[in-house]
Amino acid sequence: MRSAKARVLGWLIVRSRAPCNGRLQTPPGPEGSNGSSRPRVPRITRGLASTHPMYQVIARKYRPQSFQDVVNQEHVKTTLENAIVQSRIAHGYIFSGQRGTGKTTVARILARCLNCVQGPTVQPCGVCASCVEIAAGGSVDVIEIDAASNRGINEMRELRENVRYRPARDRYKVFIIDEAHQITNEAFNALLKTIEEPPSWVVFVLCTTEAHKIPATIASRCQHFSFRSVDFEALVERMEWICREEGIEADADVLAVLAQAGEGSVRDSLSALDQAIACCGSKLQAGEVRALLGVFSLEALEQVTLALAEGNSSKMLDVVDELERNGHNLQHFSRELSRYFRNLLVARIAGADTRLVAASPAQRARLSEIATQFSEEDLTRYLQLSLDLFSDLQESLQPRFHLELGLVRLVHAGRLLPIEEALAQLSGGEAAAPAVPPRVSAAPRASARPVSTAAPKLASKPSPFELDRMKKASRPEPQSLGANALAPAPAKEPESNPEIDWRSRLYGTLMELGLAYTADAIEHSEIACSAGELQISAPKEFAMALTADDINKAVRQINGRPLKIRITIGEAGGAAERPALEKPAQGEDELARRALSNPEVQRFREIFGGEVRTIRNLKE
Repeated sequence: MRSAKARVLGWLIVRSRAPCNGRLQTPPGPEGSNGSSRPRVPRITRGLASTHPMYQVIARKYRPQSFQDVVNQEHVKTTLENAIVQSRIAHGYIFSGQRGTGKTTVARILARCLNCVQGPTVQPCGVCASCVEIAAGGSVDVIEIDAASNRGINEMRELRENVRYRPARDRYKVFIIDEAHQITNEAFNALLKTIEEPPSWVVFVLCTTEAHKIPATIASRCQHFSFRSVDFEALVERMEWICREEGIEADADVLAVLAQAGEGSVRDSLSALDQAIACCGSKLQAGEVRALLGVFSLEALEQVTLALAEGNSSKMLDVVDELERNGHNLQHFSRELSRYFRNLLVARIAGADTRLVAASPAQRARLSEIATQFSEEDLTRYLQLSLDLFSDLQESLQPRFHLELGLVRLVHAGRLLPIEEALAQLSGGEAAAPAVPPRVSAAPRASARPVSTAAPKLASKPSPFELDRMKKASRPEPQSLGANALAPAPAKEPESNPEIDWRSRLYGTLMELGLAYTADAIEHSEIACSAGELQISAPKEFAMALTADDINKAVRQINGRPLKIRITIGEAGGAAERPALEKPAQGEDELARRALSNPEVQRFREIFGGEVRTIRNLKE
């Protein structure tokens, strides 16, 4: 039996001669044995990194390494470059803005500019040890802290202790605190004095997406830079350059879809580009990218405007059914629909060449073409309704029902007329006014009605739906006394003829003229004609419905010429009376009289009712 020393020496010789093909060989056991007496050494295979290097996503691979590479943010780059050139480097900065706009990237570039061996300089060399380590995120003197997981007072105390020590190698010790708004108030208070008066070799950079959550005591001690969302054109240009570098074929529509998915964030757009490359390969198709990202095409959204142009509610229901069958997210569709109406409104106002619409030139031209089919008022109404619909869908337990109701409501909203146009049509003449048929009673109306001493009961006003039905309905044949009321008046009768039943004749003629509310007031009034003057005593409830001009229109048809109209307001029996609107009371001014005697105002009151409480002169 060999000695222990010989066995160890023999093991070392065998191990040195054993082939190594990326694996650790198990040393042989004693002669005649299978090595089971010695613990087996585990085999370590070669890692995949040697044959398959780890993939680096596009957002990290093409991360800017200098101020010139940063997309947009010219106000930030210019200020920082001037500060470095003039040696006016602040001890604290706050970088705020939307996600993916370059806050942490600019903080790293600032650290490279300060610690480069050729610096401080606005153009770091990129080859020195400091530049390389900062770019890789492994520099000893550039400390990046994730405030989301290091937000307490104990972590800030450790940071405060670390500040006292000088940099190990570089010129500055830079602390980059990401998501700084998540630091607690107590931790901010512990850091307050350090940020206010740090050592000369320390620079703080606080990056946040919610600058309003940074305490004012911290913000007042730092320089604040607000990062803006990246322009659509700049984002498309950046992705186009990256696609050329990567050998990817992507047309303008594909890049527009990716840029829209990012919503102004470079990182989000590049992540979408990475996902599209993984799905579609080296040649990107717009349809496949939209399906991958869940983006609705312009043609799909155009089905909604086509249904609106035709006033077809059935097509709206078909749109919802198609979305449901294909498994689309209805809330996402509602959001895209709101953005679509916004783009249509902007294209309608600013034209097809506007930069306010984030779309490709071909899409802008198409949006401008669609927008010409609608007015600005219609598109504004559609946008507001689509925003309300999206808000309702956030908490809806039946999103399909809400979406169907919202789209049908869009169709009905397109049928509405502006109030100015409705008034213009009403003032155009009898043809524009709603044809309200006269009331027909079962028994003939008596020639004279007894005057009630009690206040008459107000007649209910017809609803808008009833007015619409009466407008569409044909005028019925006059019956009973109504025939005499609607029959052509004699050529001329004595103006004070007591034989004329003025109440019935005025009521029938006013209904024929479409003045339903004035006719209703006449029905509840006491009328007498003497000495060439028509005296009307009406209850005060009908004061707004009685005007001399409207009554004279009916008098002309009945009597052949107008009469002097005197209207008194009070009870039907008329105790306390006061002059009517055409003869204002002593306290009423001329402005109110002229406003209330305007034909369009009177027509508006007849159709919509209501009460005029205040009259204001807009010229004053």
